[in-house]
Amino acid sequence: MPRRHFTQTVPLDQRLAEQAERLRKEAQGTPPGVARDNLIRRARQAEEAAQMQEWLAQPNAKAPE
Repeated sequence: MPRRHFTQTVPLDQRLAEQAERLRKEAQGTPPGVARDNLIRRARQAEEAAQMQEWLAQPNAKAPE
């Protein structure tokens, strides 16, 4: 069975930033508790992934200090 390929039209770092923003907005409407904590954690992870993607895309990337 052949694999399906998709060409992404939006860069990864932008998609991750949008996901983080969406998750934070969703967390604002959620009452305090485990579900809200999970949404905030996932938003933070998406932001960190976007930063790492940006760092890796630089031609002269050096390890962070």
